Amino acid sequence: MKAVGRKAAAGRNASHRHGYGDGYRLGLCQAVEERVPLPQPYSRDMKLMYVPQGFPAIDQGVTAALRSLVRECIVAEAPNMLEVAARERPDLVLVMNGLHVFPDNHLEDIAKIRGMGMKTAVWFVDDPYFTEDTAPMCTGYDIVFTHELGCVPFYRGLGASNVHYLPLAVNTDMFKPQRPGPGHLYDICFIGNAFWNRVALLDEMAPFLEDKKVLIAGGYWERLTQIQRLGRSLHMGYIVPEETVNYYNGAKIVLNIHRPDEYGQDNRNSHHIKAKSINPRTYEISACGALQITDVREDTNSHYRPGYDIETFGSVSELQNKISYYLQHEDKRVEMAWRGLWTTRKEHSFVSRMNTLLELI
Repeated sequence: MKAVGRKAAAGRNASHRHGYGDGYRLGLCQAVEERVPLPQPYSRDMKLMYVPQGFPAIDQGVTAALRSLVRECIVAEAPNMLEVAARERPDLVLVMNGLHVFPDNHLEDIAKIRGMGMKTAVWFVDDPYFTEDTAPMCTGYDIVFTHELGCVPFYRGLGASNVHYLPLAVNTDMFKPQRPGPGHLYDICFIGNAFWNRVALLDEMAPFLEDKKVLIAGGYWERLTQIQRLGRSLHMGYIVPEETVNYYNGAKIVLNIHRPDEYGQDNRNSHHIKAKSINPRTYEISACGALQITDVREDTNSHYRPGYDIETFGSVSELQNKISYYLQHEDKRVEMAWRGLWTTRKEHSFVSRMNTLLELI
């Protein structure tokens, strides 16, 4: 009974420590939110039609931002975009990605829309992982935006004359600091599909992670060879964005591992474009006021300052050393997390990004 009592007391003390630590983190995050207001909308006298891709976190953020920036924003699903455009006659038709949920003949619809005198634009946000599919699409639009720095010269070389680099951003109404529930508390969290580079990394780290409270969530994690060591950490299957926010808020450290760009490694990058730009997860984690440790992309320094508002790693040993350090130094962990939140709110909201897009148009 004494042992049980000691265990219960230890649990209460741990919960108290976490509650204090989370309150401290949320207090700092609230101070950041008060001092760094989001960019103010600027209404343009424009009627715009947005065609979503089916990524809720992105589509909802883009739609809300556009509605604050233009006189009227209509949302039309991909199969109906020609019909809606013909009826509504928008000044601009903005297509998100043009992949996955779009019908095979969608470029024919875009050509008809252009033939009616409406300007069209596409924003490729899966680059460079589907260049096999985006290459024949890029000349079908008046304007091409890509979140991948390495794809700008690629599309221009294919004959697209009006190509712009436009990084991704974050839906700050969805990804934000909040108090997590007890079921979302972890030392380390990674949410994403089990691409082979991620599998190799976490397999190698299995002995290091075994004694820590870890969440690994997403699809295809049966690919791991270290299931015996990591099995208790696995959550197989998709986690909706709203739950992802809770896990980011509840984790002491959130890992960000970009997907591989080598052709055949779970992608359709048959043109072998080198990935240089950061993924949307980079902005989303930081927008939650969580400490992020990410692998490095060439474009990372254009958006964050490694060692100041984001932490990076270049090898398994470096990653493990930094995890150990930040688990032991809460003050440093929280300090870097609120700096990341500051940078994200100031520079990487969808309102800011859509304002840039409209200026370029």
